[in-house]
Parts: sequence; structure tokens; C-alpha cells
Amino acid sequence: MKRNSKLKRRFKKITFITIIIFLFFTLVGSDDNNYYQPLQNIVIRNNINTTPSIPFIPNQQLDEKEKYLTTINHQIENPPQPDSYEYILLRAYGAVFINQQPEIKLPPKVILDNEQETQDFQGKMRVNLVEGTSECYLQKVAADAFNKARSIVNIPLKSGYSGDCTRSFATNLRFWQKYANNQTLEQVKQGKETKILGVVAPPGTSQHLWGLALDLRVSSVAQRQALNQNGWFQTVENDVPHWTYLGWNEESLRKFGLQEKIVRDITYWLTPI
Repeated sequence: MKRNSKLKRRFKKITFITIIIFLFFTLVGSDDNNYYQPLQNIVIRNNINTTPSIPFIPNQQLDEKEKYLTTINHQIENPPQPDSYEYILLRAYGAVFINQQPEIKLPPKVILDNEQETQDFQGKMRVNLVEGTSECYLQKVAADAFNKARSIVNIPLKSGYSGDCTRSFATNLRFWQKYANNQTLEQVKQGKETKILGVVAPPGTSQHLWGLALDLRVSSVAQRQALNQNGWFQTVENDVPHWTYLGWNEESLRKFGLQEKIVRDITYWLTPI
């Protein structure tokens, strides 16, 4: 009898423990999605913020200006305000901000203020040498695309020197001082002078600082086609030698609001602001 009582007590104890374990795993299982889902969201958000695999395409129901500005809001943390000096520069040189390739480094703002800030930005770029040169460097993706275009047809640099490629802040400043002066800069800031922007970029604002521009000698349809097919376009009105790496094919440029404008038989892709 005593033995049977002990067995019954042991059986009750085992049953109780089993029920507790069952309830524990049932409760944990019911919370499983609540626990893991936030973690998955964090991983996805970090993925998008660091190396986006899906490009941002603005709502195609918007007009050209809205498409472009929506894209800029996605690309720049603090977009320039209308009627500001930065907005004037964005209008002139901002086509490059539609570039969304993960490997491309875009500046966080329209103006790099000095040599140190320029060096800090350029130090984060992954660069490559333009084939056939000894000192012409661009961001790697841009250089590779140009090298591919150049393998189709010969496309000479304008001067053949490094100034046709990525520039230092000092080089940008030197070119500005060659064509303009402090009074010109003040007129640009006030919106009274814009033609100069098609000749030379104010200090700290050249696309050449970003490793995404080249000055070229292009004279044939075959050269233009090879460049366009590899993401290179003319984006600064009246600056004929200047080419910008946008990283898209021609059919895609309108998705971001860029406007096609033909001036003296040259097709430019310009911002719509």
C-alpha cells in the first residue's frame, strides 16, 4: 500500500511538471512572432539605410518638379530651401543626385565648404583609374562605366590632364578665380547671375569634386551613344565638354523629373526646378 501511494504521488508530480512545461512553451510560442518581428524590421531598415538594393522611384503621377524634389528629399538629409544659394546650385548641378547605385558616394549637401571637408568626402570614395591615363581618377563605378564606353569608341579627355577628372577644392577655386571674382559670386548668391554657372562652378560646388564628372572631347554620334548607354550624360547647360555620371539609361531619366533640352544640337538633361 505504501509503495502504491508513493507511485501515485510521483505520478502526480510528473504530471504537474509536464503540464507546467507544456504551458510554458505554449506561451512562448504564442509570443514568437511578437519577439522576432521587430528584430527582422531592424535588420531590413539597416539594410535599406546602408546599402539600398531597391532604388527609390518617385510617384509617376507627380509633375516633373515634384518627381525631382521628392527624389532629392530621399537623397539629401537637409535639402536646400527655395530662393537660397544652395537651391540655385542644385538647379545647376543637381542632376547627379538621381544616382542611386549603392557603390556611389554622394555628397551630403550641395556645397563642400573647404579643402578639408572635400578631402574628408573624397577619402570615403572608392576610386578607380580611367584607362589610358596615369592620374585621372573617378569613383570606381563611374570610371568602370566610362572605360566600358571607351572600349566601344575612342573618347578623349578634353585636356588629357587630371583636371578633367576628380578635382581638389583648390583646383575648383583656381578655375573659378580664372573666370570670375568675388563680385560675381555675390551676384550668383543673389540669383542675379546664372550664366557663369555654365562656364565654371563656384568654389566647393563642382561635380568634379565628387568624382562623378569628366571634361571630354565628344564630336560624334557614336561617342554620345556609347556614353549614354553607360550612364554618362551632359547635365550642365552650355558647358559642352562637361559630362556627368548619372548611372541610369536614357529612358529612366524622366522618371526622376529630369528634362531633356536641346541647345545647339546638344542634348542636356537638366533639373526641373
